[in-house]
Order: sequence, then C-alpha cells, then structure tokens
Amino acid sequence: MDIAQHIALIDELCFRPFPAEHGPSDVGFSGPGHHVAVLRADHGPDDGDPADWAVTVDQYEKERDALHELLAARWGETDPWNLRTVLLRTEAEEIPEPWARLAASAQWAYLWEVRGTGRWVALAVADRDPAGAVRLLAVVTETAPP
Repeated sequence: MDIAQHIALIDELCFRPFPAEHGPSDVGFSGPGHHVAVLRADHGPDDGDPADWAVTVDQYEKERDALHELLAARWGETDPWNLRTVLLRTEAEEIPEPWARLAASAQWAYLWEVRGTGRWVALAVADRDPAGAVRLLAVVTETAPP
C-alpha cells in the first residue's frame, strides 16, 4: 500500500460503521467504537538481527511522518502524543480501547480530532517489542484519548 492508499483508507474509516464485537477486520481489527488499521507490517528480521529491526522501524517512522505531513495539512499540526504515560496509567486505572492496546504497542502517536465526524485519528509505529513485528498503525475511534 502506498501513501495515497493509506490516506484513502483513513478517510474511509472515519465514516465506516463500528462493529458490535471485538475481532479481526479486513484492515486489522475493530471493536465497538474503534478501527485499527495495520497499514504496513514486518514480522521482524528472520535472523533476529537488531540492526535489521532498527532499519525497519526507521522506514516505518518515515512513512508515518509522510502521512503526518499530509494529514496535518488537512487537520492541523499536532505535537506527538506520549503513549508511555498512558501505558503507565493502565496499572492504576481502566484505559479504554483502543488506547490501552495502542499504548502497549507504540511509544507515541500523532493524534487529531477529525472535525465533523465525532472521531479521532492516531498514527503510530508499533515497535515496543524488538523481537516482534513492526507495524504502522492508523487508529480511528469515537473514544476521546484518555
């Protein structure tokens, strides 16, 4: 998928109905009040080389940043949102989905409230697990960030 296809998918998800139950979807997974699209995924280096993993993370971050530029031109510039603090809060309080899952997999995200839709959009690179997959994620939800 290229940048234009990512933008088209994010636009579609801003209006796609949410399912009644949690589960896989045609773009990743969805649940009541949210869609999480896996825009790109790499299952990690076959040889376990941390340098290869770091290169993959860097590539995905560049793609996320390119998406950010296009969406910021449309919805406004945003500062990165630190998901580490959200992850820490999960120890003491109930953090709603999809924010708890996003905080468990990514360190920070770009975040917008999309005017006229009642939805939020977040872009993140899921890279918390160096032994696991690296994923470029787009989250669309009606649940305000915690």
